[in-house]
Amino acid sequence: MTTIVTLITEGFADWETAMLNAVARAFYGVEVRFASPGGAAVTSMGGMLVTPDLAMEAIDIGALDALVISGGTIWQQPGAPDVSGLVHRVHEAGKVVAGICDGTLALARTGLLDGVAHTSNGVGYLAPSGYAGAAHYRDVPGAVRDSRIITASAVAPVAFMEAVLEELGIADEQLRYYAGMHAAQHTAPAVNP
Repeated sequence: MTTIVTLITEGFADWETAMLNAVARAFYGVEVRFASPGGAAVTSMGGMLVTPDLAMEAIDIGALDALVISGGTIWQQPGAPDVSGLVHRVHEAGKVVAGICDGTLALARTGLLDGVAHTSNGVGYLAPSGYAGAAHYRDVPGAVRDSRIITASAVAPVAFMEAVLEELGIADEQLRYYAGMHAAQHTAPAVNP
């Protein structure tokens, strides 16, 4: 069974990976699990209290197909969790590594984005991480996939969901329809009664 493990932290951005995990689980039978540093319960930006399935430190790389790092302001803090070892082991095992919004900042700190095409919340957003991948930055509104690494900005949870599922080999008409249905809102004018 395909398994996605989403790393969540205190103050994680609950909307950024909600669509990915819901669609993967409900429509495609993917096992979705959640991990946090130390396995501690965390509260999202929206106030949702989440008790994760496991500790970040106990993630079995052999038992997952994708590691997803949810955004959240913790990644901007000096004491942000160090995910370098975990991220590199997952990537070296040929698994998918994905980050959205500030999750891209966590990936940039690991050096993983230094040599691959990627995106984030804007040009220069990742510079404080000290990463060396600015030449590979793509200023696009959707998600970027390169070498089993997926990145997206905070405003692209639909594109992020679609890119992660496609990278996992789950790409069918239903997924394209679902993504298109959500994307349609960006082309429709507002209606005033």
